[in-house]
Amino acid sequence: MSTWPPAEEPVFTADFTSPEQWVAGRTWAYPDGGPVNRGDNKLDHLVEDPEYSRSGVFRATRRSDGLWDTGLLTTEGSDEGFEVRSGDVLEARVRLPEETGAWPAIWTWRDGGQEIDVFEYHPNNPDLLELSNRVRGSHRYHRDPAVRPGGWIRLRTEFGPRSVVWWLNDEEVFADGRGVGRSWHAYLIVNLSICAGRYHPPPDDHTTRMSYEVRDLRVFRPGG
Repeated sequence: MSTWPPAEEPVFTADFTSPEQWVAGRTWAYPDGGPVNRGDNKLDHLVEDPEYSRSGVFRATRRSDGLWDTGLLTTEGSDEGFEVRSGDVLEARVRLPEETGAWPAIWTWRDGGQEIDVFEYHPNNPDLLELSNRVRGSHRYHRDPAVRPGGWIRLRTEFGPRSVVWWLNDEEVFADGRGVGRSWHAYLIVNLSICAGRYHPPPDDHTTRMSYEVRDLRVFRPGG
């Protein structure tokens, strides 16, 4: 049985304004570090501009070349270089985007993989969160009336060695029974991508900007 909140202090409290914690506008999860990732069906053109990510509001605006300037932050390459470890617990509050084509996510990455998706969301599936363990091949499409465009949700993910467990609004919604193993560790990524249309609809022609928000992102290391 999980007890929350834990007695421990967080080992990481996100300060999106901090260049020591976060690098903006580039990630090795994208080819050559970015700024584009067309092979993953994304219209992203990553930018370092703090208006796109540093407030915790992750923004995207349409460009004249068909791509979108988008906000992304990662701990990879930062001075602190924080990594989530096996056994850690991440929590965050998120305001979901409203516009078709928005693709927000909180996820992990290291050395070409080690990806756990705390969440992904597409407003064309308005009540559905995508929860994935790409380290050991498990996922869940979770539908919930609390999930809706523009709505606030509370997320918690336990990166267990034998089971990754996802919680939504203080209720357990998926325990995958696969876990990440005992030696797993990875960097954090928070971003807003834009769908190119292969799997989810691209933005409507009249849409020129979109956003979502992340607050109170913390990582705990129980017993650490």
